[in-house]
Amino acid sequence: MTPRLVHCDPVTCLNVTGLGEPGGAEHVSAIGALYAVASVMGGPAGPLEGRWWVEDTTLPPLEVPRDQWRWHLLLPLPEAPEPGIVETAREQARASGAAVDRVQVVTFTEGECVELLHEGPYSEEQASLDVMEAFMTEHGLAPNGLHHEIYLTDFTDPEPKTMLRQPVARTTG
Repeated sequence: MTPRLVHCDPVTCLNVTGLGEPGGAEHVSAIGALYAVASVMGGPAGPLEGRWWVEDTTLPPLEVPRDQWRWHLLLPLPEAPEPGIVETAREQARASGAAVDRVQVVTFTEGECVELLHEGPYSEEQASLDVMEAFMTEHGLAPNGLHHEIYLTDFTDPEPKTMLRQPVARTTG
């Protein structure tokens, strides 16, 4: 598939921020908390998403040990909730045993982004990221924000589909 340039408007999401490898205890706990609160609120408006980064910039991001990966896990909401709604949902979801106190509401805007549908194992994303990087270079674009993934299939799907998105800015020159 070919990368494309898209404009992403502000989005409001339930969010849990954490540290650790995908599928690890921290990551799974965060997903459980998001879905517990979202289900009380009537369910998410979209699929699970993740915005990823690493603190160690001396290595390419995928070479940093996975237990050092940082993330915001997100479930989009149809609109910004009325005051008190999320607090009430957290209280109602507390019985689930999920770490619901970690769930907060965030709104972010990415603006111009390069995105590409990656079909296949997460371990093979580097090839898609390389295609995106070549597209950015060819079009005078540079990364301008956190790497963003939209999980179009369940994490356990043997043939996962992931929309890869990278906010960008025009380079001068």
